[in-house]
Amino acid sequence: MKKLKVVLALITQQNDYQREQASVAEATAQRLGMDLQVLFADNDAIVQTRQILAAIHAETAARPDAVVVEPVGTGMLQVATAAANVGIGWVVLNREADYLVQLRGTATVPIGSVDCDNVEVGRIQGRQFAALLPSGGTVLYIEGPATDVSKQRRAGMEETLPANLEIKAVRGKWTEESAFQAVTSRLQLQANQPPNVGIVGCQNDAMAMGARKAVESLASAQQREQWLKIPFTGVDGVSTSGLVWVQKHLLTATVVTPALTGLALEMLAKAVATGTKFPERTLTKPTSYPPVEDLRRR
Repeated sequence: MKKLKVVLALITQQNDYQREQASVAEATAQRLGMDLQVLFADNDAIVQTRQILAAIHAETAARPDAVVVEPVGTGMLQVATAAANVGIGWVVLNREADYLVQLRGTATVPIGSVDCDNVEVGRIQGRQFAALLPSGGTVLYIEGPATDVSKQRRAGMEETLPANLEIKAVRGKWTEESAFQAVTSRLQLQANQPPNVGIVGCQNDAMAMGARKAVESLASAQQREQWLKIPFTGVDGVSTSGLVWVQKHLLTATVVTPALTGLALEMLAKAVATGTKFPERTLTKPTSYPPVEDLRRR
């Protein structure tokens, strides 16, 4: 039987969840006997497009059987169409892609998406904020780039956010460094004033740690101590980073979002082996860590 060849195109290596996606994929590919190539786009949609097109336009023998991609920006309709036209499967991670329905109607290769329920991620964060700040106040909310993931997480958070909580949002790039810079700039504007927020809530754990490190670098010991009393929360809950940071009390809470790559590769292998159609959309469920009830008791 032919060894399945897959290209995995991810957003950035400067993010613990993306590295976890790669690690899980490599372990799954080894277990399933797949030939896997992992690409990182350094948060650049043009780079990612070029990386995938290079694989699609390679000599026939070198082409992958499928591309699994977490897009940096848009859902990549034209690239997906180019892949399907030469018999390459296309699986989108963590992104809504309406064009998949039409593509599935004409393609003979696996086409579909595997997503975390990012609206539910946001709902959980909203409940966490309510539990941690029951008397009301302000949340410094660090979002990722304006993609489907960040928009869905924001929408879900707003669904469950109590009326007595106000959101002050800033943008990051899913990386620790981007949040460090955003929070450092904000702290410089505040000079030596006490914190004017009750929670620093971030759309992923890397940015939550970047925000915390910005606070830890404050020159004023008094201001630093005041800020470090504030809960820092994130999303992803990777076992070697986010969960450890919560256990060490560097973060107060996270939302665990299972890595999607292993499931996507298993589904690809099954579809190819059995000749069955790849599901149009598969959703995984996030969970709060620790449970929201524990945060309320806190």
